[in-house]
Amino acid sequence: MSLRGGNAVDDHAPVPPFDAVLDQITPEYFEMYFWGISHLDAESWRFYLPHLLRYALDNIASPESNAIDAFLYSLRPPDRTPPRFGALTPAEETAIVATLDQLAFSDESVWKEPAMIALEEYWAPGANYP
Repeated sequence: MSLRGGNAVDDHAPVPPFDAVLDQITPEYFEMYFWGISHLDAESWRFYLPHLLRYALDNIASPESNAIDAFLYSLRPPDRTPPRFGALTPAEETAIVATLDQLAFSDESVWKEPAMIALEEYWAPGANYP
């Protein structure tokens, strides 16, 4: 599912088919269809994961991003059925933790609180949810 498709689900609208032009991954695409992040299936979420991690780091000091906010929320438990977190490779888990660490502890970050919450709840050693 594309973010545009997930956004349609959020709007209770028919899911449009993937379109290579309309579904190009750009900052504008992320910000236009951010509601779709919560509706992605595990495979689609993993597809967007590296792009969203990069986007979050590229915009570490930009508080106006709805896409980063929605993405950080998607990194909080509980996991979905079928699982998103449980389907990750060790390398993907490492990339998530490294990004959350940057967002939580970098002086320039405006995303400290939501990144710390995600770390405390799931991603850091001794997290609240196993």
